[in-house]
Amino acid sequence: MTTSPASSILADIGATNARFALLVDSAIVVSETYAVADYASPIEAARAFLAGPATGHAPTQALIAAAGPVERGRIALTNAAWVVDPERIRDGLNLADVQVLNDFEALGWALPALRPDDIATLGPPSAAGAGTMAVMGPGSGFGLAAMAFGMTGEAVLVTEGGHATLSSENRREDTILVALRKQLHHVSIERVLSGSGLMHLFHAIARVDGKTVPERDSSEIVAHALAGDCDVSRETLELFCAFLGSAAGNIALTLGARGGVFIAGGIAPRFVDFLRRSAFRERFEAKGRMSTYLAQIPTAVIVHATPAFIGLAHLAKVRSRPSARDHAW
Repeated sequence: MTTSPASSILADIGATNARFALLVDSAIVVSETYAVADYASPIEAARAFLAGPATGHAPTQALIAAAGPVERGRIALTNAAWVVDPERIRDGLNLADVQVLNDFEALGWALPALRPDDIATLGPPSAAGAGTMAVMGPGSGFGLAAMAFGMTGEAVLVTEGGHATLSSENRREDTILVALRKQLHHVSIERVLSGSGLMHLFHAIARVDGKTVPERDSSEIVAHALAGDCDVSRETLELFCAFLGSAAGNIALTLGARGGVFIAGGIAPRFVDFLRRSAFRERFEAKGRMSTYLAQIPTAVIVHATPAFIGLAHLAKVRSRPSARDHAW
């Protein structure tokens, strides 16, 4: 008598799209993307996945990453009506175990499993040192997580670092942050280093310089910056990269992230070459007496299309180890 290989549902759920994959043993064998707006809940979307691309499989567990904080074991999506509730999903899909985690926690679990082709290095090549690795992400917001290694294994720290105050490093940036502060009161990292942050920065530069600019979304600002046909868009992207470098350097120092700082999210992969030529790495290292310390820390952009699946698959592997079997999902 033969037995079917163990399989698990992996899911990466955002406000717009829900991506599902099937993990069989340690390999992802099939995946599909569904529009969140087309389904009443993650249960209905998962049923479509199981009846379609994953038909013929009978997974017994699920690992689900979603864009939002975990509160009382579940996640209510910030910009969509879905509630990712592990008990309802377990019962609705007849699963034995369901674990829900924040999307950046999943990215934290991906860090040790990333391959060279999954990342684009920034700055001088440096060998990653042993120790903590950080992942930060300008996207619809700004996420931050870190993976640390100890005697008992790996652990991921999830933070709300995107809401820390953004700082300036020269008079031009002082003036722009004052303009943003008049509008937003508290200028957090997320208020500038995100999709909406690019738009805030674009209009703040125009106000400071007394220029009239058209309404543009983040993609249009990046496109005009790369084309070089709009000075305000160009400076917006240049300042975005500089602020990103400063924030990354602060994160490396705060977390002791000698294993590297990795940039996730949907924004940075659009302009990796521009980022390499920008002030990002200079600002990352510009921390006075700690510059030599930071010069040894690698930085990179995660360019893999679905890094959350890498993280979820790695977490499943960690959970299957004998030392982890006493810990319930």
